[in-house]
Amino acid sequence: MLPASPLLVVKVGGRVVDDADARATLIQTLAAREGRVVLVHGGGAAASALTRALGREPVVIEGRRVTSAEDLRVAVMVYAGWTNKLLVAELAAAGRPNLGLSGADGDLVRARRRPVTPAGVDFGYVGDVERVNAPLLARLLAAGLTPVVCALSHDGAGQLLNTNADTIATELAGALAEAGEEVRLFSCLDRPGVLLDPDDDASAIAELSEADYFALREAGRVHSGMVPKLDNAFAARERGVGGVVLGDVDGLSHLSGTVLVASPA
Repeated sequence: MLPASPLLVVKVGGRVVDDADARATLIQTLAAREGRVVLVHGGGAAASALTRALGREPVVIEGRRVTSAEDLRVAVMVYAGWTNKLLVAELAAAGRPNLGLSGADGDLVRARRRPVTPAGVDFGYVGDVERVNAPLLARLLAAGLTPVVCALSHDGAGQLLNTNADTIATELAGALAEAGEEVRLFSCLDRPGVLLDPDDDASAIAELSEADYFALREAGRVHSGMVPKLDNAFAARERGVGGVVLGDVDGLSHLSGTVLVASPA
C-alpha cells in the first residue's frame, strides 16, 4: 500500500467502466478523494462489442488493437463519445468538477502513426505518443478540474489516432513527473492485481519487480493484454512516477493491489 499522493493519475479499463457497480464505486471514490486527479480511460470492450454488431471481428495482436479506418470511427464514437461523456456526467453529479478530453483537444497528446513492424504487422491508425501538453494539464488541475482523458491522440495534421489507454496514462503521468510534480499512477483493473493464477483472485502478487515480471512473461504466466499494461507501468516508474499500483476498484481508495518495486541489485 502506498500513501496518498497530491497528484494521482488513474487509468481505468473499459470492463470496469461497463460494469455499473464497479463504475459507481470508481465515481464515489474519486469524488471523495482530496487532491488532484487525472482520469484516463479506455473502452475497448464496448468498442469490440460495437464492431461485432457492425459485422466485423476486432483484431488484437499481443494485447494491442489493430485499427482500420472503420475501427477508428468506432473508437472515436465509443471513447470520446459515450464512454467519456458518461464518466464526465457521473463525476459531475457526484460533485467532482471535471473536463472531458481526447488527445486532440488542446493538443493534449501528439502522436505519430505507428510504422509497420519488422514482422510485417500493420496496426493501422494507431498512434505512438511523441509529446504531451503538460502545461495544459497543469492549468486545468490548478483550476480545480479533473481532466477525463480518453484513449485517442492526433498527429497535428488532422489525423486522429487510436492509442493504448495504458500508454496515455503513462505518458501523462511521466510528463507531469518530469515537470516536477509528485505523481502516483493507479491502473484500475477488473481483478485485484497481477495474478499468478488467472482463476484465483487470492493469487494477486503484493509486489512485483521488473525482473520478476520478465520471468513470469517468459514462463507464459503473464500474457495478452497484461503485457502492455505492465510494460507501460514499469515505463512510468522509469520516468519518475513515484508509485505505480495495479489493482481493482476496491483498492483505489487506499492505492492497494500489486505495487511495482525496483529489481534486486
